[in-house]
Parts: sequence; C-alpha cells; structure tokens
Amino acid sequence: MLHRAHAKATRVNSGRQCAAERSCVPRRVLPAHRVRDVALASAAPAATGAASQAAPVPAAAANGAPALIPVTGGPVAEVNIGYWELLNTAESGEVFSQRARSASDAAVLRRKGHLKEQDRLIDFMRRMHETHTCEEVMLKMERWIAEHRQDPKRSRLRRLIPGIGIFFTPLKLVEAFREYDAFFALSRRKYIPPNFAELRHVVNIAQVHASADSLKLITFDADGTLYADGAHMEQDNQMIAHIINLMRSNVQVAIVTAAGYPGEPEKFEKRVMGLLEAFRKLKLSPEVTSRFHIMGGECNYLLRVRPDDKRLEFVPDNEWKTATMKSWKEEDIVALLDEGEAMLQEGAKRLNLAVNIIRKNRAVGIVPTQPTIYEVLEDIALTIQTQLVAKVPFCAFNGGNDVFVDVGNKLLGLEALMRYLQVAPPEVLHVGDRFTDSGNDVATRDICSVLWVANPEETGFFIKMLLKDIRKSRWQPYIE
Repeated sequence: MLHRAHAKATRVNSGRQCAAERSCVPRRVLPAHRVRDVALASAAPAATGAASQAAPVPAAAANGAPALIPVTGGPVAEVNIGYWELLNTAESGEVFSQRARSASDAAVLRRKGHLKEQDRLIDFMRRMHETHTCEEVMLKMERWIAEHRQDPKRSRLRRLIPGIGIFFTPLKLVEAFREYDAFFALSRRKYIPPNFAELRHVVNIAQVHASADSLKLITFDADGTLYADGAHMEQDNQMIAHIINLMRSNVQVAIVTAAGYPGEPEKFEKRVMGLLEAFRKLKLSPEVTSRFHIMGGECNYLLRVRPDDKRLEFVPDNEWKTATMKSWKEEDIVALLDEGEAMLQEGAKRLNLAVNIIRKNRAVGIVPTQPTIYEVLEDIALTIQTQLVAKVPFCAFNGGNDVFVDVGNKLLGLEALMRYLQVAPPEVLHVGDRFTDSGNDVATRDICSVLWVANPEETGFFIKMLLKDIRKSRWQPYIE
C-alpha cells in the first residue's frame, strides 16, 4: 500500500483511537502480571458533571490495581464467491441497500468509525480533487507511483510529497476506483469530493489486488484489527476462518502486537484461544499450523504452534533475533524504561491527569483512571517521541486509552520475522489500524506494503477479497 514519509523508529502505537471531540474511557485490559506499582501521577480530581456520570472511573481492586475488565472469534468456510457477492447483504441480497444490516459488508465500508485521518499521500489526493475529476486523480497517481517505483529519489511524487516512502508493489488505482465507484457513485457527486476513508478504501482495494499473486506473509495487528480493543479471539470470530484459509493457501500468517508476556506462552494463548481451538478441532496438519506465529512486545518475543497439541511455545532467541536485537544491553533497556516512566509521569502531571503506572520487562505505560480525550494522550506520546533519547530503539505510542513506551518497534519485529521466514518485502502485507503519527503500525510502512483498516469488520472484508484474488491468481497471474 502507500508509504508515507520515512517513519521514525519511535513512531508506533496500538488499538483503536477515540474521536477528538469525544471523551474516551480507559478500557485497556490490564493483566495482573503487568501491573507493577499503581500510583497517581497527579492528584487530579476525577471528572465531574455529565462527563463523570457518563464514564465513571474504574473501581479499584483489593490490591490497589484498577479493576480488570473481563474480555472475550467460526467454522472454516471456503471462500470461492465473486467480489461483488462479498458486498451483498445476507438477507435481502440487495447490494449496499439502505436496509443492509449493520454487520453487512455494505455497512462496513459506509461506517466512518473513529479513525484519525493522517496521511500525506491521501491528503494530497484529496486536494487534487479541487481541480481534477476522481478518475483523473487516480490516473495521475497511478502513473506517478509507477514512475516513483522506478526512480524514488528523483520522481515527480518525491517533489510533490517530500519524504514519500517506498511502494513495494504497483497500484492499479483506476481499476480499484471503478470497482468502488460502481456502488458508491463517487464520480457522480456534484459538490462533495471523496473523503479520507473513501480514498483509503480505494487504495486498499488496489493493494489487495497487487499483493495477492506474490503474497507469502501477511501480518496483523491485534486490538482494533482482529478483534475489538480489550477483547480476545473467541470461537465466533470471523477472522478464524480467514486466517486458516490463508494458511491453507500456503501463506504465512503472524500477529504482531504490543502485548508482551515473557516466559508465559499461556497468556498469549488466551488472546487467540478461539483460533488455537479451531486448529485442534479441524485437526490441521503440522505443515499448516507451522505457518502461524505471534510476534509479541512489538519485536521482543516470537511464538510458534507446537505440532502435537497445538499450544504455543517460544522460539529460542538465537533462532530469530537479528544482530541488532542481540546487541541491546540490559542496563540500556532499564535506563530507557526508567526515563520513559519519568516522562510519562511528568506528562500526566503537566496535563492534570490521574493515571496508573504499568511496568514490565520491556515496556512501561500509563492508564488514565479518569475520563480523558484523545488529544491529551496524543500530546504525551508525541512529547516522548521527540524528547526521549536512548541507546536502544523504542516506540512511544497512543493506544487510544493509554500511552506506552516499548523497547523496539514493529518495523524491527517484521524485519526479524521476514528474515526468519525468508521472505522479501514485496511478498509481505501488514494489516493494522494505527498508521497515524503516533501509531505503532506506521513504522511497518518502511519495510512492506500495508492495509489500513478502521475496525475488525473492515479487516474481514478485505481479507475475503484477498482470498478470492489468491485463488484467482493461480490461473491468472497478476500483470503489472
């Protein structure tokens, strides 16, 4: 997919973002082992008035930690229907009708969600609509992207959007726009140009078609991408069938998440319990299940599936970690986390925000104990990104309901995973919902193509499209 300005290694985050104009209540799942010391970074009083009534502060547990929020993905079905059938509602059969159910694919692409809209390329495409028709914009962008892939340093696109990154695949934007336009009639609007989300959908469609033929590894963010924030992959999760179908199609699948549980594979298992149970019920062969991995803690822990009982186990560090990761010194990691914790507390105090401190081996974060808004967390995350200096790579990110500083980032995790599985950047696709400046998915743009989704429903829609294209590519190769 599109690649923005070269992302710094520190720009990362996870989870779904709250709308700027709306208060967001802390909902992050807090595993007991992740809570080190609970302390208020400030003595700020809890919110009062309507905001306080609408979003109460979580109750404290007996040990002083915030109360844990209980959290909670279907049979494997072959995907062999056409693209347009994917957009039909199950009950009425009407394509994108006003009567479509909220869970239908029509509603998925109509739904605006709470996605923060930050991207130089898409913003440039939006501005082009002031003087161009929709199809003219797509034609020019497709041509400029092709030119940029040939000469990234001296391309027209480099001059128009300074700092634009790499495109690992061609993007047939005109064809993708016509597919989308056939149902949403963007080109027939008289006064309203396409919005950010609509252009993002068009780019995603083009990326799916471009990646299908050569795809060898697809990676997913977890919260907000595979399942809702704070949830787990239960047995009714629609992505279970899609993931297994990808693995059966000889595609490696990995979840790349900020969650990290050193020495506790059962904690990772809990997050994907529905998927592992499906592996067992379907009696998948070790050849198939060997194509699934989890990269935890951004880039610090790699897990695989045991062939006999389909449980997770850690891959020994010396088998997959890069030389850069092996060179990190423990004292430098501790110093990074100490400094990060101090800056998190300072930021919370400066913004009069009461928080709990969460400290782990490779991460430290704050979780507000009172209602707050997205901009407050964003300011803390960006402050640390720009001011924290450390001897080891790190990422500071706004998770929508918290702010964390992690050792390493998803770019390093993907780099190590690609080396371990022996795949090249054009053969990789990362799916996530946090590609904003403070998101922990944004760094992956420097190493592979991406799909930007707003919620798990969008993820399911585009993966259904990808599976159809993979099957089609077996007899009709993608031609650039």
